[in-house]
Amino acid sequence: MPPSPPLPPPSKFDTDHQQRRFPLSLRHHSPPQPTMSDTEYAIESADAGASATIPMEAGQIKKGGFIMIKGKPCKVVSISVSKTGKHGHAKCNFTATDIFTGKKLEDMVPSSHGTTVPIVSRTEWDIMDIGDDGEVTLMDENGNEKTDINLPSYPENMAQEIRDAWDGGENQVSCTVQSAVGIEQIVAFKKA
Repeated sequence: MPPSPPLPPPSKFDTDHQQRRFPLSLRHHSPPQPTMSDTEYAIESADAGASATIPMEAGQIKKGGFIMIKGKPCKVVSISVSKTGKHGHAKCNFTATDIFTGKKLEDMVPSSHGTTVPIVSRTEWDIMDIGDDGEVTLMDENGNEKTDINLPSYPENMAQEIRDAWDGGENQVSCTVQSAVGIEQIVAFKKA
C-alpha cells in the first residue's frame, strides 16, 4: 500500500491540526472518572422542598399582611412609605407584631427590593386533654390527634382561661392553632 501523501504543515490559524494528524484511537484521552455507586448516594431530607417563606417585593405588602422581621413571622400593623430620595428608592417602614409573642418589631426596606413573607396557616382542633405540665392533646374533625403542643404563654392569661373553660373535661372546647416557619401555637379558643 503506497504511503499517504504528507500533510501540509499546520498554519498558525489551524487549530485542529492535531485532529487531522492523529487518528481518533491515538489521541490523548483523560482516564475515566470514578462514579458514585447507588449505595454511596443518600438523601438526608425527605420533605417535598416546600419553603416556610416566600419572596415578595416590599412595596406589595399591605397592612394586615405578614412579613419576616429579624427571622420572626410578624403581622403588619402599619406601613409608612417615604419619598424617593437622593439614591432613588422609596422606603417602606414596617411596624409589626410577632404573631407568636406579640412583641413589636420594626423594619425599613426599599419598596422595590425583595423581602420574605411567612406562610401562615390556621387550623381548628378540639381539646381532648390538658396535662398538668400544660401539654395539650388535640383532635381535628377527621380524628387526627396532635400531642406536640403546649398551652400558649402569650397572652399571659390565655392558658388559665383555656383550663377554666375546659374545666377538667366537663366542657367541649375548640381552639385555633396557628403555624408558621415550623412553630405552632394555640392563638384562640371557644367553648362549643
